[in-house]
Amino acid sequence: MRKIKKILFFLIIYLNVSTLVKADIPLNDIVYDKHLTGYKYFSKVQKFKFKSQGTDLEMAYMHLPSNNKQKGTITLLHGKNFTSAYWQDIALLLNSLGYEVLIPDQVGFGKSSKPLNYQYTFETLALNTNKLLSSLNIESTQMIAHSMGGMLGCRFSLMYSNVISNLILINPIGLENYLEYVEYKDIDFFYDKELQLKPENIINYQKKYYYDGKWKEKYELLASHLLGWINGEDWFELAKISAKTYDMIFTGPVIEEFKNFKVPVSLIIGTRDRTGPGRNWKKDDANYELGRYDLLGKKIKKLNNQIKIVELNGLGHLPQIEDFDKFYTELNKVLLN
Repeated sequence: MRKIKKILFFLIIYLNVSTLVKADIPLNDIVYDKHLTGYKYFSKVQKFKFKSQGTDLEMAYMHLPSNNKQKGTITLLHGKNFTSAYWQDIALLLNSLGYEVLIPDQVGFGKSSKPLNYQYTFETLALNTNKLLSSLNIESTQMIAHSMGGMLGCRFSLMYSNVISNLILINPIGLENYLEYVEYKDIDFFYDKELQLKPENIINYQKKYYYDGKWKEKYELLASHLLGWINGEDWFELAKISAKTYDMIFTGPVIEEFKNFKVPVSLIIGTRDRTGPGRNWKKDDANYELGRYDLLGKKIKKLNNQIKIVELNGLGHLPQIEDFDKFYTELNKVLLN
C-alpha cells in the first residue's frame, strides 16, 4: 500500500507539471486543428498505418512496454468526448506495476485519421483495434473501457473472445438500448446540433452530467480538445464525424448480447452518473428514465449473473478522474494480476 501511495504521489506531480492547455487561456481562444497539433499527450504518440474501407488511415496510439511477461497487456479504450490522453494516471500506474499498456485513439478521434466518408460502427472500430494489436504482436489483452469505449469493448469482446482475457467497463454507455425509448434521429440532426455548440455548452454539459455541478481546472484540461475543435477551422468537418459516431451509439446496441460474453466482465459504476443519450427526444409513450446508473447495475446482473458489479457511491461518469484512489482500489480487485 505504501508503494502505491508513493507511485500516486509522483503521478500527481507529473500531472501538475504536464500541460495540455494553459488554464488561464479564455475558452474562446483555445484552438486546435483536426490533428490536435500542439495538444500534448503524456507519452510518445506513434501511428499505425493501415487501409480500411478503401482509405489509407493512421491510428494514433501510445504504447508503454514492459519486461514483465507475467503481467501481460492492458488496452485502454477512451470515451466519445475524450482522447486517449485522459488515461494518463491509470496508464502510468499500471505500467509501473509491470503491465504493458496500449492506449489507442480510435479512428475519428484524438490524433487519429478522421475520414469524412467512413462508416463508423463499433464492429469497424473493433476490427481496427484488433489490427493494431496484431501489428504489435499482442496475442492477448485485458481491456479497460470507459463510456462509449465500453460499447466498443463489449463489441470487441464478442468478436474477438480469443484475444481478450478480461473486460472491465467503467460507466459505459449502452447499458440501455436507447432506441427502445427515444425517437431515431438521423446524422443530419446530430450534425446541426454539433454546429450550434459553443465552448460553454461543453463545460455546462459536463459540469451537470459528469461532475455533479462542480468544475475544476483538471476537468477543463480534459475537455480542452473539444473546446479547441469547436473554435477551430476544421469544426465543420469534425462536427459531421461526431454526428456519425453519435449515430453508431444509437444503432449499434450491445446490451441484448451481454448474455453471450465468454470472458470475465466487471462493471465499475459511479452511481451518480446520469448520462442518457436521447433523453431530450424520448418517445411519447416511453415511461422510463434514462441514465439511472444507480439502478443499472442490478438490471445488468439480471441479464448475466456472472458479471461482477462494483458500485462507487457519490461518483459520476468519470470515477477514475473524480477520485482516483477510490477507483483504483476497486479496479485492482478485478484486474488479472
